[in-house]
Amino acid sequence: MMNPVNHADTPAAMARYKVEPYVVAADVYAVTPHTGRGGWSWYTGSAGWMYRLFVESLLGLTREADQLRFRPCLPADWPGYSMRYLHGESTYEIAVEQVADGAGEQGPARITLDGVLQPGGALALVDDRATHRVVVAVRAAAA
Repeated sequence: MMNPVNHADTPAAMARYKVEPYVVAADVYAVTPHTGRGGWSWYTGSAGWMYRLFVESLLGLTREADQLRFRPCLPADWPGYSMRYLHGESTYEIAVEQVADGAGEQGPARITLDGVLQPGGALALVDDRATHRVVVAVRAAAA
């Protein structure tokens, strides 16, 4: 529903939507005769909110001062995801993996930084010009 491509995935849908399917429209009209038509397609605020939706809500990544927190909401059939996070001149190679550890509980099961378990459910960021390997094990979503 959030992906703008899905509003124009057929010739009929494209004729109804009438805006670029590769940008985020601020509005999709719901009143006749313009039902389903997109509007304000280059409105930057809507793209910013979509970015936050995917990064913070789906992938679960939030930054609080000098820490990263992980609370992903991944589909049950996703084994996980990986990302590269830059902090100053440091690189964090992050792998998030769903595990069957304590099903039903929320939050990360464990976070390791360069093989060392991190306390407190967060990752402390340091700008030491190094490349760090991070593994975040999150409890698997119910199927």
